[in-house]
Amino acid sequence: MNIRPVTLAGRFVHLEPLSMGHVDGLSAVGIDEELWRYTMTVIRNRGDMERYVEAAIELQKEGKALPFAIIEKTSGRAIGSTRFGNIDGANKSVEIGWTWVARACQRTPVNTECKYLLLKHAFETLGCIRVEFKTDSTNMQSRNALARIGASEEGILRNHMITPSGRIRHSVYFSITDAEWGGVKRSLEEKLASR
Repeated sequence: MNIRPVTLAGRFVHLEPLSMGHVDGLSAVGIDEELWRYTMTVIRNRGDMERYVEAAIELQKEGKALPFAIIEKTSGRAIGSTRFGNIDGANKSVEIGWTWVARACQRTPVNTECKYLLLKHAFETLGCIRVEFKTDSTNMQSRNALARIGASEEGILRNHMITPSGRIRHSVYFSITDAEWGGVKRSLEEKLASR
């Protein structure tokens, strides 16, 4: 798999390679405790956001991730971030995750289109045979969203992580395979066309 920075364009958003130039825009919408409640990250101020972006870029340099800024088409503003991670070229697999979107843009087509753009790139450009997702077992909004886009729940990794608050997190894994992509793609395109 030839994973390199790329811009993925949709109707509502485009995903562009994450850079330090996005820190101010992401800070304007991302310093919100509720956004980070289920994550392994805590962003309380601009410095935290700067370190978050730096860490993502470092993982990209190491070939372990491909992070994006989510840019709203109408305003040109950065409204969140997402990435490919756990890149496994030998097994043609990636994880889509580390996704967060400004609360004002939740329950809009933004997240659906982000997932569509990333899945299309993973299956049709990178040649993946599997795309996986994981979420906190208590994050029902995320679990429902993953099921809604057509991902299959595979199981729960119990006592998987210790969160910054010290809570022990169980992680739910979901996946979409290349054999399922055609149906998932049609469903996502129908959802986006109706918006």
